[in-house]
Parts: sequence; C-alpha cells; structure tokens
Amino acid sequence: MLARTVTHALVGLDPWRVEVEAHIQSGHPALAIVGLADRACQEAKERVRSGITSAELSWPKGRITVNLAPATLRKEGPGFDLPIALAVLSASRQFPPGALAGHASFGELALDGRLRPVVGALVAAEGARRAGLDRLICAAESGAEVALAGIEPVPVRHLAEAVAYLRGQRGPPPTIHEEARAAPHAPELADVRGQERARRALEIAAAGSHNLLLVGPPGTGKTMLARRLPGILPPLCDDEALEVTRIHSVAGMLHQGSGLVRIPPFRAPHHSASTAAIVGGGPSPRPGEASLAHRGVLFLDELGEFQRPALEALRQPLEDGFVFVARVLGRMLFPARFQLVAAMNLCPCGARGDPALDCSCTPQRLARYRERFSRALLDRCGPRRDDAPAARGQSSLRHRASRQPRFASGVIVARAELGRQPPALTAEAGDLLTRAVDRLALSGRGRARAARVAETIAALAGRAEVEAEHVAEALSYRAPAEVAG
Repeated sequence: MLARTVTHALVGLDPWRVEVEAHIQSGHPALAIVGLADRACQEAKERVRSGITSAELSWPKGRITVNLAPATLRKEGPGFDLPIALAVLSASRQFPPGALAGHASFGELALDGRLRPVVGALVAAEGARRAGLDRLICAAESGAEVALAGIEPVPVRHLAEAVAYLRGQRGPPPTIHEEARAAPHAPELADVRGQERARRALEIAAAGSHNLLLVGPPGTGKTMLARRLPGILPPLCDDEALEVTRIHSVAGMLHQGSGLVRIPPFRAPHHSASTAAIVGGGPSPRPGEASLAHRGVLFLDELGEFQRPALEALRQPLEDGFVFVARVLGRMLFPARFQLVAAMNLCPCGARGDPALDCSCTPQRLARYRERFSRALLDRCGPRRDDAPAARGQSSLRHRASRQPRFASGVIVARAELGRQPPALTAEAGDLLTRAVDRLALSGRGRARAARVAETIAALAGRAEVEAEHVAEALSYRAPAEVAG
C-alpha cells in the first residue's frame, strides 16, 4: 500500500516542495526514513510511532518505508513529523485515500500526539500556495502565521483532530484573520532634551534612509539617540512587512498571533558577535543580524570593539541590500537592506574629546583601535561627531507636534524619490561639492553619499534643487579626522 502527501523544506528563506511517500509491505515491523534526512528528521520515527498510538489510531503491521523526495535535497528539522504521520495513516487506509488531495502539512508531533508549531510556517505556506494547494494542516499556534500567506490554514491541536478532519467528521476551522494589535512602545525622540544637532542628524537619516555614525566621549547620549531612530521611521508597507515577517518566521522570532511585522525592526548585537552571527551562515545557513534588521535599523554600539572581519562583512550588504552565503551543501540569498547606525568613542579609553579628561592612549594603541574598521566601511556611513554633553531643560515638543504631518507628506515622499537619479545641484552647490572633494579627500563613494544627504536636506526643506547651504550642512556631518584616519 502506497500513499503520498506534500510538505515543504526550508532552504534559506525559500520553500522547496517535498513529496512524502509511505509504503507498507509485509515483513518484520519497522519504520525506515530515506531521502537525505538529518538527525532531527530521522528521530521522527519515534515521535510518529508514539503520536499515532497515543491518538488511539492503529500502528500498521509490516515494514514501513518513508521516502522524502527529492532525495538530493537535505531535509532538516521536525516539521516533517506531521506529513510522515499522515502519509503512514493514509497508506494504512485509516482515512479516505483522496482526503489529502489539495492539502499540504507542516508540524512537529509530541509523544502524546499533540501538534507543536515549528519555525518557518509562513514560508511553508507560501510554498503550498505557489504549488496550487488549497489548505495547509498545521499546529493551532501556527494558524495565524499560515493565513498571512494567502492560503487557508487547518489549525489542529492533536493528530486525532487532523484525522477526524480528513475523515470528514469535522469541517475545516474558520479562516484566521490578522488581529489588530497594539504596537510596542518605542523610545520617543520627543523625550530628548537639547541635542539639537543630533536630533537633526537623526531626522535626516530617517528621511533619506542614510547610515549614521555617532562619535564622542562616553555619556554624551549616543546610544540613547540611536535607540530613538525607529520611533521616527514610517511603518512598513504590506510588501515590506511580508518580507520582514518571512525572515522572522524562519528565525523563529514570531510571537503567537502577532500577524505581520509592521514596525521597522531594531537589532543591536553585542560587540562579541561573530561574522556568521552578524551576516548569517552556519552549517545550515540561517539569517544573521543584518537580515533580521531588514527594512529597519542595525545598531552597532561600541563599533571599535567589534571584530574587523564581522564589520568588513557588512560592506557588501550595505551596497547591495542582500547577503549571499555560499556553503558546500548549498547557496542562500538573504535580504539585508537596513540602516546602519553605529556609536563609538574617539579612543579606547574614552577620554579623547572630553575637555574635562586627559586621554592616556598611546599612538600605537590609537592605531590598533582605528584598524578595527576600514575607510571603505566609513565611506558607507554618513557619520557625525557628537562630543558635546547633553543640554538640559530645553523642550523638544516641536518634534512630537510635527512628527505625524511629516510622515504624512515630507519624509515618506523623500524616501520614495531619493536615489532614482543623480541629485539636481545648483551651480554653486556643485562647485562647493567639487572643492570639498579635494579639501576633505572624499572618495567617489563619499562624494555621492554627501550629495544624497544634501538631497535629503533639500527635500525636507521643500526645495526642488540642492543648494549650496544644503551641501554645506551635509558636509558638516562628515567624520572627523581622528576617526577617518
């Protein structure tokens, strides 16, 4: 007796169709799984056997062979438990043979037959939809996530419920729609007192999706300011939200019933993070912090303490917007279009730039500190120096009052239009930028980024052309000599 069902394997962020075949023949009772299954998938034999018997269903007599096709694709994880169990039950005719037509399945079995959610349910559902299937049988906790893919979920809590549904003893559960949920509280830029120039830099970065480097002594508010950038970013549109939700689904970071991720993500890895943790990778490549920050902010606090290979690995995604991970077993492409925001001191001891302290760093120690990041990486930032203590008592209610109207018109329009063509500079602005290339030793990339920042400043001012004053302000945010080297 032979039966087939469909599921999907996760390869990076892509679903790959897997056909699960179960064949029962006479012989010594045993269950064998073939088709390049990893250890977690091979261990499904015990979970499936125990789950079927715990659901008061009959375990078939004879030798059972389960094939996961195609055999050349490596199968990983416990998401194959439910498809294997349903294929075995179908082969032993414990529900009508054609009941699985038009269905895919994805889920982990507990020993008592309960269904547990697994990471990547959204991606598996997208694969089922592309394959022309109508429904996906999954754990109840994954129902809302599956519904985001535009396919009808069949959320069940126990294997016995899935079999009752396939026998026609119960109808499909109602389609689960995304519920409106309150957005998590983000730190408000309006809470900042003083720091006018720093707030202005954050506004420009938010409006034009520019990278930002905050440099100065400890205690000047660099980290506090960076954590407030997501609060002034516009919410994600539907396509962007689906991209981000897909990544977080594969990473296992979606909360039950959370729906689409509408808030730009903010990721702040520790400076001890490895290169694979930052850009993704591992034996079975998974998205790293750069991909988890897709369409949001990647914040690197204490930039000078990060390993240089990890920092240099960010150069490609900063330019291309994706991470390409190549391994012997396969190649994966992870989206990574994020805003890089970093903060660092001017020297290892932190006293440099503070008028009240004396720096004790030797020239050799300073040189080693600056070697942690290259000029090419700094060129990809729109850095500024922030070595003045935070002013107190100054109101910033203007930001709170103007934030919503700006998102309704200026900022969103500016982000949509920047970068489509070279900025339109006036003759005076072009001359100033040309002189700056020689005096500030700007590279070609540095010149282009300065022009883009000036374009953002002009857009925020409601000007059609970039004028000299906009270029001058953009150049004032360049890195100080002690950082740029």
